[in-house]
Amino acid sequence: MMSDTNTAKTMTCPTCNADCQRFGTHRNGLHRFRCPICKKTYTEAHARVLDSMYIPQDKAVLALRLLLEGNSIRSTERITELDRNTIMSLLVKAGDRRETLMTEKVCNLTVQDVEVDEIWGFVGKKEGHKSEDDGAELGEAYCFIGMERTSKLVLAWHLGKRTVKSTDTFIGKLAYATSNVRFQLTSDGFKPYINSVKMILRDRVDFAQLIKVYGVSRDGEQRYSPAEVVDSIPVEIMGRPVMDRICTSHIERQNLSIRMGMRRMTRLTNGFSKKWENLEAAYALWFGYYNFCRVHSSLRVTPAMEAGLTDHIWTISELIA
Repeated sequence: MMSDTNTAKTMTCPTCNADCQRFGTHRNGLHRFRCPICKKTYTEAHARVLDSMYIPQDKAVLALRLLLEGNSIRSTERITELDRNTIMSLLVKAGDRRETLMTEKVCNLTVQDVEVDEIWGFVGKKEGHKSEDDGAELGEAYCFIGMERTSKLVLAWHLGKRTVKSTDTFIGKLAYATSNVRFQLTSDGFKPYINSVKMILRDRVDFAQLIKVYGVSRDGEQRYSPAEVVDSIPVEIMGRPVMDRICTSHIERQNLSIRMGMRRMTRLTNGFSKKWENLEAAYALWFGYYNFCRVHSSLRVTPAMEAGLTDHIWTISELIA
């Protein structure tokens, strides 16, 4: 049993019921106590981060903040002096909890304009470098993202391959996040969206696609530079979408924020994800941070505040609490 005083913490021996004496400090900074009667030693209660980790709260918050500001695992290791395996374990645990938070908080919302897109990435190696012995989780990893245009709130996301199955799963998550009130939906020209939206969101959306027309790549830029977009053609798919609101600019700007804020998504570096679960956890942490902690420059509040989900800017500590 431990109590607080003005000078230091004290502890009562649970066996002898005697007041224990201070007996040094544990290697993690916690006070130790010794019973003067039975000579047993005790350490003050550990405050565990994410229910299971013994690292100090301030170091855990610093590590997550560094990861969310574009630092790599090894860079975070050097700054925080935490082991890289501890940092990766912290990332996975925080990401799992934030995915649950998104499911609890972002559901049945009334929205007006939703934009969806996919951002390319890879795990372990690029698709063209895979061999027959490589598992299914190696290679390309596309993150499907749906964002409300006005509040900038990320409504749903899904990490998977660029397939019909992944598209159906993502649109199902988007259906869970939105209410039955009709809204307008805009995507790029990815064809599986058409059947998925018609099947899952058929009674609540006005759906349109913005088809981009690319020019011929210039000499010497085929490998790393995308082709120039020479035209964008809006195409009505279902319902009555308003032509002036057919747009994917906001979700594409979100893709840029991801590549700037997640080191593993920065192109042409060796910081890419080596495991699927790490990339998935990094996305979950990023979207939780983006929605609840990160003040949007044009809104002057967080997307969650703009959408009415919370009344204040969350700290990293609140995010992982």
